[in-house]
Amino acid sequence: MPELPEVETVRRGLIPEIEGRRIVKAIQNRPDLRWPLPERFAERLTGTRVERIGRRGKYLLLELDSAETLIVHLGMSGRFLIHASGEQRVGAKFHQAVGQASGKHDHVVLEIEGGARAVFNDARRFGAMDLHPTERIETHRFFSGMGPEPLSNAFSSEHLAEAFAGRKTTIKAALLDQRRVAGLGNIYVCEALHGAGIAPARGAGSLTPKECTRLTKVIREVLETAIKAGGSSLKDFHGASGELGYFQHAFKVYDREDEPCPRRGCKGVIERLVQSARSTYHCPCCQV
Repeated sequence: MPELPEVETVRRGLIPEIEGRRIVKAIQNRPDLRWPLPERFAERLTGTRVERIGRRGKYLLLELDSAETLIVHLGMSGRFLIHASGEQRVGAKFHQAVGQASGKHDHVVLEIEGGARAVFNDARRFGAMDLHPTERIETHRFFSGMGPEPLSNAFSSEHLAEAFAGRKTTIKAALLDQRRVAGLGNIYVCEALHGAGIAPARGAGSLTPKECTRLTKVIREVLETAIKAGGSSLKDFHGASGELGYFQHAFKVYDREDEPCPRRGCKGVIERLVQSARSTYHCPCCQV
């Protein structure tokens, strides 16, 4: 599932073609994705101008001049792709007949002022879309109680220390909890814990203030590096123009079981363990 860097990469790819422009026509090719789409979904989108494209955690936020925000979650295989005016997507049998999107998994198509099309393609249909009043966006069930953005000023070592205080759950599980930190997923938690030298099975409440400071810094560094690399492309992820991310080539531990630890001076070997049905990759020598 795309994590913060992948969603941020898609957001940045959508901005040049969509932000500040009108949705001339919205085409809805099915009544639902993971959940039913909102009532009069295509009608409510058609004719609106996209004032701003934001992100909250792993969600895209398209703020409209209708005072509503289009919320998009990519799910496991969702892709928001831009097709410039005059462009054909032969591989998915995408043609330019007005009002037609013949790609098998092209579920929502936005015809954009100027001729471009934004196509939401989702083979597994684990993605989601909703419309919600912009001024009350933080009250939406997706965001109510969500923790701070890890690249924002609200994310600090003091926040982590307070969020982890007295908690016996593992640090890996605590970082995946969106109520503690928004947008982190399995890949970047594994990478951040390795960078901070913290074992994933440790209790969250056992971290010292110094470790919280180091972990906060490393989380930011890992995410910023991943965003610059366009995210990680493991299976289904593509950016808005169809390009693949390449941060997977910089993984220190994720998906590197039985390989030598890359930390200078460490003679450990990367191991894999299962936590809450998810694979965790770590070095048992330098992560303590």
